[in-house]
Amino acid sequence: MSWLRKNTVIEIICSLLILLFIYAALSKVSDYDRFTVQLSKSPYVTAYANLIAWAIPAIEILISFLLVIKKTRLIALYASFFLMSLFTVYLITMLNFSYYIPCSCGGVLENLSWHQHVVFNVFFVAISAAGVLMQHKNIYA
Repeated sequence: MSWLRKNTVIEIICSLLILLFIYAALSKVSDYDRFTVQLSKSPYVTAYANLIAWAIPAIEILISFLLVIKKTRLIALYASFFLMSLFTVYLITMLNFSYYIPCSCGGVLENLSWHQHVVFNVFFVAISAAGVLMQHKNIYA
């Protein structure tokens, strides 16, 4: 793949991740009370619901900012991969082992089934991984 084409793909990946994280953060912040209540009902994060309720949107915004800056893009792509993987594992764990499954409150994801939500997350895990590999090759080639 040519350098120009690879950079275009990286830009598209970063743009998609930025849109996802900014949208998700704003969705959580705009309905903060509902988000906090849903977290507090989760058996795995109940004790940390208040901390998580502000930390996740803050992390999503921070990653978005780091994706914009070329010097921090690789670390942001790693962070995107890690965060989306964490969300996906949490979601799969909730679906398979939890007595309570919170709503996927807010925005576009509210209309997805849980299976579609997992597929959606896996897509973003995959493009994050692709972004890491492509950006890594750009830096260390």
